[in-house]
Order: sequence, then C-alpha cells, then structure tokens
Amino acid sequence: MLENFINSIRNVLAVPDLRKRILFTLAMLAVYRIGSHVRTPGIDPVALANMWNRGDLQRSLAGVLDLFSGGNFKVISIFALGIMPYITASIILQLMTTVSAKLKALQEEGELGRRKITQYTRYLTVVLCSMQSFGIAYWLQNQVTDSGSLVPNPGLSFIALTMLTLTTGTTFIMWLGEQITERGVGNGISLIIFAGIVIGLPSGVSTLYEKITSASTGTALGVIALVIAMFFVMAAIVFVERGFRKVPINHARRMVGRQSIPQQQTHMPLKVNIGGVIPVIFAASILAFPQTILGFAGATDPAQGGWRGWLANFALQLGSSSHPMHMLIYASAIIFFTFFYVSIVFNTDEVANNLRKNGAFIPGIRPGKRTADYLSEILTRLTTVGAIYLAAVSLLPQVMLGGFQVQYIPWIGTWLDGVLTSNPITSWITTGVGINFYFGGTSLLIVVGVAMDTMNQVESQLIMRHYDGFLGPRGRRLRGRRGL
Repeated sequence: MLENFINSIRNVLAVPDLRKRILFTLAMLAVYRIGSHVRTPGIDPVALANMWNRGDLQRSLAGVLDLFSGGNFKVISIFALGIMPYITASIILQLMTTVSAKLKALQEEGELGRRKITQYTRYLTVVLCSMQSFGIAYWLQNQVTDSGSLVPNPGLSFIALTMLTLTTGTTFIMWLGEQITERGVGNGISLIIFAGIVIGLPSGVSTLYEKITSASTGTALGVIALVIAMFFVMAAIVFVERGFRKVPINHARRMVGRQSIPQQQTHMPLKVNIGGVIPVIFAASILAFPQTILGFAGATDPAQGGWRGWLANFALQLGSSSHPMHMLIYASAIIFFTFFYVSIVFNTDEVANNLRKNGAFIPGIRPGKRTADYLSEILTRLTTVGAIYLAAVSLLPQVMLGGFQVQYIPWIGTWLDGVLTSNPITSWITTGVGINFYFGGTSLLIVVGVAMDTMNQVESQLIMRHYDGFLGPRGRRLRGRRGL
C-alpha cells in the first residue's frame, strides 16, 4: 500500500497539468494563510487576548466562528468572518429554489442558470458580511477587559472601517475559493476551511507529546487512549462517508434515429450521509446562540439572582459540552437538521418524474408516485443511520474530553455518578481525560471528508490520464464524499 502511494505521488508530479493545479492550490492557500496574520485595525491585541482567555467565548457563537474561520476570529484578522457567510448564502439560495419558481427555473436552465445563481450568491454574501461585520464591530467596541477597553477609539469610524475590512476579506476568500475550484484541485471553499483547521495540527501534536512525556503514567495512558480513539473515529468516518446504497435503474429500449438502443441497466447511488457536515454546523450554531444573546443582554453571571441569573444558569448548562441537556439538545438538533436538509437537497418526487421522463424505472416498482414512495422509504432509512452517525461522531470527542455529568440525570443520576467515580476504570466517563485534544467531532468530519474529496479529485485526474491511482492498478478507486 505504501509503495502504491509513493508511486501515485510520482505520477502526480509527472503530469504537467496536474502538477500545475496542485502548485496553484498550494499557492492560493499560502496567500490565505498570509492574510490571516493581518489584523483588523483599531483593536487592542492585549485586551483581545485577555478576553479570549476567560474561556466563556469558546462556548458562544464566537467559538463556532473561530472554528470555521481557522482561528482568524480569535485575533480579528481581515479574514475573521471566514468563508461562513458564503456557505450560508449558498444554503439560503439552495433552500429558496424549493419555494421560488424563478430560482427553480434558473436552476433547470443548465450552465447559464447556475452562473446567475452563483452571482446572486455573491451578492447575498456581501449583504450577510455587512450585517455580521456591523454586529461584530458593535460588540467589539462595547467590550471591556482587565487590560482596558478592547477598542481604544470607538465610534462610527471604527464600525465603518471594520465593516469594510471584514467584508472585503470574506469577498477575497470567496474569490480564492473560486480560483482554486476552477484552476486548482477539488472544492476551493472546502479546502480553505480544511487549511484553517489543520494549520494548528503541528502545535496540537507538540502539546500532546509534551503531556505524554511530562505527565504521570495514568495521564500519559489517557492521552494515548484518546489518540487511539480518534484514529478509530476517523476510520469510522471514512467507512460511513464511503457508504452508499445502490438502487437498480433500468432504461427502456428506445430508438435514436434509425438505431435501436437496447435496454441498459445502471444504478442510482444514495449516500448514507447525504447531509455532510451541514447539520452539525447548524446544530452548533443554534446551541451557541442563547449564550451569545444573553451576553449582549448582560445575563452572564448565575449568581446575580432574578431572571437574569436563571437565564445565565440555563445558558451555562446549555453551553457545557458535558451536561446531559446540552448533549440531548445537540443530538436532537443534529438529527432534525439532517432530515430537514436531506429533504431539501433530494426531492424524491422530482427524481421519480425525471426517471419517468427519461424512460427509466426501478425494476418491480411502478413509475411515478410508487417510485417516489420507494425512494423516500430508502432515503428515510439511510438518513436515520446518517443522522445517528453524525450525532455520535460529534458527541464522542466531547464525552472523552470533558466527560458526561451523569449526576444531572433525573432519578438515577446521583447513584450512577457514585458508581462510576468510585471505580478508577470508569471514573473518566464523568470527568473526561482532562486533555484538550485539538480535533473535535466537527473538525474531524470536515478534515477527513475534505481530504477524501481532494484525493478523489486527484485520483480521477490520474485515471483519466491512464495512471494508477492511490490504491494501485487493481481497478479499485478511492471514493470521496462525492465519489458516486
């Protein structure tokens, strides 16, 4: 396997066009990382670092923004908004195609319609960036830390400058992503998010190594067990992301001119995880909203009493990754958004009508409504498995890192907490391993999924040029999330 991989790398470098695409992609990602070090003017960096050291921002919407911006939001660089406004705009336009007849018609026009929708997505991205940057600027200038005010010179000029800087930065990232998609390899937007997450991998590995070498034997064994568990989680992600259900499709005999084309048999691949990482992003954002809004309202201290104290305590429990209520709502939100998103992106009635128009049918199933019902039944089963898989992958790292506060479970919580904590083998379930591992569940989904997509793109380019792929000359192909 290693020899095949080395030969594939040689083949990649031997193809001039593919080599240029890879070098261009690396150059664009380098530009993105250089821009990440350019800070937005008017903000005190010392006060900003002190504000993040408090720890409460990690559980708010700011922590979610920082994750998908590759750490840019933590330093408020010119790329602080990241690519999330563009992704949000794309999702909004995708959802709007189901309710707007005009957008639906544009989507069905082919390449010209898709270009217009892309243009609308860019315009909507600028609007969303303006709104988000205004809120961030207003929030920043009202923050006071132990080192003083976060913005030494607040006012309209700071808000205008911050809006212009952050909006321009996201627009530039959007342009970089489109250039990588057209002239590089793979999906440029996904690669930018991927680069932002993995950039901290060397420091994370260094931290883990220091903990293993300097900590006690028990802690070192916990770190090793955590790393092994993460490898098993990554293997599970690869296994599920490559999984799909083949639905047999027969094409009836038809005449093309004077030539009779015989009946053809193909299949429709339905992925186990059609929603990808989008449901996890939605769920994380929804959970982060209450604490963010209460932070604006001043309800942040549970000890202040009254309704503010009650709301602050509720937000604290909701933001605690080890609290049962957080896990229950988080898992429920992931499952709900998985079914919701899949119902939007895969319309069984439309697919059934397209099959009937093209003279195709599923063996043993009547065309039309029966086909739609059959596909809906299969899709429900696959989506159920995919939703449970996303919830498990998202929650498992949280349980291992922070534990599971079983004492808050009604009726049996106190008894169960005593049983688990009294046993040294099971005590980590309630407390976690106490190590801040770099990759969480969402990060793992993104990193592994994008890596599979990129390798699949390179694999396709190699096979198209009659080179062996990453898995050797036996005819096997590496399937990414889109490798259907």
